[in-house]
Amino acid sequence: MSDYRWAIPVMRAGYAGRGVTYLAVAGLSLWAIWRGGEAQGTGSALRSLSDSGWGVAVLWFVAIGLFAYTIWRGIDAAEDLEEYGDDAEGLVSRAGMIVTGLIHGAIAALALSLALGLGLSSGGGEEDTVSRAVGAVLDWPGGRWLVGFAATCTIGSGIYYILKGWKAKYREKLAANEFTRNYDWALRAGVMCNGLLILIIGGFLAIAAWRASEAPAGGLGAAFDWLASQPFGNLLVVAICIGLLGFAFFCFVNAAYRIIPRVPHDDIESLAHKLKAAS
Repeated sequence: MSDYRWAIPVMRAGYAGRGVTYLAVAGLSLWAIWRGGEAQGTGSALRSLSDSGWGVAVLWFVAIGLFAYTIWRGIDAAEDLEEYGDDAEGLVSRAGMIVTGLIHGAIAALALSLALGLGLSSGGGEEDTVSRAVGAVLDWPGGRWLVGFAATCTIGSGIYYILKGWKAKYREKLAANEFTRNYDWALRAGVMCNGLLILIIGGFLAIAAWRASEAPAGGLGAAFDWLASQPFGNLLVVAICIGLLGFAFFCFVNAAYRIIPRVPHDDIESLAHKLKAAS
């Protein structure tokens, strides 16, 4: 059996970088709302970090961390380090890892370009980028169906995260200790909040496919704008941003305590097993 212990530092760096990304998006959005502005999408939040020295340092951390996350997801999927299996469900889960890794790799590339002082004058923000990409796909033969398929996958991913948080399935891959037990409620809320945002973004893609128009498509910023337009919109956006802080916390906890089944871990007990035994 191959020894994959070398992948653990890559995994830890990846989850840490992912956590910093969501921490920046949620934190900067809450700060903007406090000052009378609007919540920011991922691209806008990263661009705002490039205006200061400490922000550039954060961008470097995000870029390195998310590139590590991309590598980790690829290794995890190829070698099945978390034992999802080779049946249909397992293969879908492993394919989802690759897609997730590539998405975060694109964010890493943006963070790196901003840290190097590139891409600052590129027109449009996150929503323009998403709309252009969807518009380009819609121009392909069968493009409407491709966007619809992407919408279905995104909605499915959102539902998966919501159920993962609701049923606390993440406990199976977290080490049991006093910290993970005490803050399990924050982990659950963070995972469900992330799922809700993914579900909203998938809904935008579905509308774009239905209308055969890129206009409705958007990313995190569009989700914030839609929530803000609802009754008690500002309260909803603030609540979601706080939830994203919970998801950033979830990423940091995974960086520290995630269990990889195919890597020797000295019989560390999972949080799921510990809580089941205690009930």
